[in-house]
Amino acid sequence: MAGIRRKARIAALQTLYEIDAVGHPLQETLQRNTESSALNGEGATFAAALVEGALCHLNEIDALIEKTAPSWPLPQMAKIDKNILRLAIYEILFDNKVPTKAAINEAVELAKAFGGENSARFVNGVLGSVSESLRHRAEADESPEPE
Repeated sequence: MAGIRRKARIAALQTLYEIDAVGHPLQETLQRNTESSALNGEGATFAAALVEGALCHLNEIDALIEKTAPSWPLPQMAKIDKNILRLAIYEILFDNKVPTKAAINEAVELAKAFGGENSARFVNGVLGSVSESLRHRAEADESPEPE
């Protein structure tokens, strides 16, 4: 199962990257990437859900990236790193089907495989900041209101 999900994340990343880099149409890009990854059924569905979810929440996700990585404006950020972050933040914030640590780990593995020399460290740092801010927000939500 983990192998299929990793392949689906790779296909989703390739799709997001291609759309971001050259603006190819979503559906044909996604279909080509899932087919070339030999994904069908559950794997293809998972890849499509990741891509569509990340794109649906793109403005919120990009705003969070800009907030947690202020030294790296989105237009100057490596496209592969930006799209790895988009995918992981979608999984952490909106999908909620995997634990945050697992989503971060998967993103770091994608960064090691597809990113530059410092991508894994950068992705881990940004996602660590995102995770920390979510934890603080959850703790604030759980604290009792003063009377």
